[in-house]
Amino acid sequence: MTVDAGTVDLTAASDFLAGAARVLDRRRFDLLFDHGPVEPVLAAVDAYRNPDGGYGWGLEPDLRSRTSQPGGALHAFQVFADVGPASTDRARELCDWLAAVSLPDGGLPFALRVPDPAACAPFWALADGSRSSLQITAIVAAAGHRSAARDVAVAGHPWLDRATRYCLAAVRDVHSAPHAMELAFSAQLLDAAAVRIPQAAGLLDRLRPYIPADGLLRVAGGAEDEFMRPLDFAPLPGGPTRSLFGRDVVEADLRRLAEGQQADGGWAVDFGSYSPAATLEWRGHRTVEALVLLQANGAV
Repeated sequence: MTVDAGTVDLTAASDFLAGAARVLDRRRFDLLFDHGPVEPVLAAVDAYRNPDGGYGWGLEPDLRSRTSQPGGALHAFQVFADVGPASTDRARELCDWLAAVSLPDGGLPFALRVPDPAACAPFWALADGSRSSLQITAIVAAAGHRSAARDVAVAGHPWLDRATRYCLAAVRDVHSAPHAMELAFSAQLLDAAAVRIPQAAGLLDRLRPYIPADGLLRVAGGAEDEFMRPLDFAPLPGGPTRSLFGRDVVEADLRRLAEGQQADGGWAVDFGSYSPAATLEWRGHRTVEALVLLQANGAV
C-alpha cells in the first residue's frame, strides 16, 4: 500500500468528532483507534433499537422515522462488525427481525412503511414496501456477512442465507446496467459472501461489463458530483472484487480518500441531506467509515 499513513491526522479527526458527531460515532472511533471498550459502543447503538429487534430513530441519518427499517439494520451491522471478536445477542435479534420483515422471495423492501415521515428523505418515505430491493438487500446482507465473520450466531442464521440466495439469483438475472448504487452494493455482497460461498465470486462476471475500468460511475438522481468509486465496489483488500480494477486504480482511490480529510479534521460527503441533523451526522459517520476503510487497507 503506497498511501502514506502520515497523511491522516487521527487527532484532528478525534477533535472533529468531539464537536460535530453523534455519541455513537465518537464511541466507534474510541474503540477502533484509541483502544476504547466495547460496552459503550453497544450501549450507544442500543439507543436506536426498538423492542421488535430492529433499528430506527435516525440511525440512518436521512431516515428519521422511529420505525425499524432495513436502512437502520445496515448501520447496526457495521457496529456489530466493529466490536468483533466480541459478540452480542443484539446481532442475532436483528437477524430475527430481518427474517420477519423479509418478503417471500427472501429480499428486503427498500423501506417499510414510514408513518412519521418528518425530515425523512423522500426515497425512504415513499418507498414501495411490497417488493424486494436488490440495492438494500445486498448492502444489508454484505454488512451481515462482515458481522458473521466474527459472530457464529449471525453466520448460521437463516435470514442471512435467504437474503444471500435472493441476491445471488438477482445478480444472475442482470441483463442491463443497474443503478450505480445497486451495482456497487451487489459487488460488495459478492465480495463479502465469497468467504463462505465460493460461487459468489464467479458471479462478478455478471457485473463486470457495467463497471468502468476507472471505477467512476455517476449516481443517477444524486448530486451532480456524486459517484460510485472503486472503493465503493471493492472496499477491502484480498477479496474477489479487487480484480475489477488495476492496482493503480485502487491505490489512487485510497490516496483520494486519505487526502479528503478536511481542515476541520473530518471528511465531507458528496450528497445532499434532508435535515440539519442528517447534514451533521453524515459527516461524523463518513469520517469514521473513511478511517475504518483506510485502516483496513493499511493506510492508517
